Amino acid sequence: MTTDTQGFKTVAVFNEKFQADLLVAKLGDNGIPAGVFGADSSFTGLGLAKPIEVKVNESDYEAAMSILAAADKAE
Repeated sequence: MTTDTQGFKTVAVFNEKFQADLLVAKLGDNGIPAGVFGADSSFTGLGLAKPIEVKVNESDYEAAMSILAAADKAE
């Protein structure tokens, strides 16, 4: 995924904020602070919204990806 200039890395991209919020909660439950970026558009129903990204600190990236991989296996 990408790294931005502020030391964050994107761990997932969604079209709906609810999905991003669920992932942020899952990461938080595992001790990894995460944030939702790009969820500020009011035109989501028109398909004009930018992707909604969940980002973590660069130092937490590997742990976050491990949690995502474990969650994918559980599904």
